[in-house]
Amino acid sequence: MATADEQEIRRELGEERDKLAAAVDELRDELGEATNVKAKLKSNLPLAAGAAFALGFVKAGGIGATARLLARRSREGNEQAALGRYRLLRR
Repeated sequence: MATADEQEIRRELGEERDKLAAAVDELRDELGEATNVKAKLKSNLPLAAGAAFALGFVKAGGIGATARLLARRSREGNEQAALGRYRLLRR
């Protein structure tokens, strides 16, 4: 026969097991919501596409290339005539 102390310990272990099971279920629910990337991406698709384009542009050096293009155009004179590789510029 089990003594009163053994019954108390078993009761406490049962309570702890129930609390642990509830905590695991709650954690699964929270992780399920946090890892549902597809639903979050679907609701913000235009923003995500714009951010991906901007990141790709910057990574590919687009800012530097654009700045060089604009700076070069401002330094060049006005082209009056062109024939092959020869150009007549007014400075």
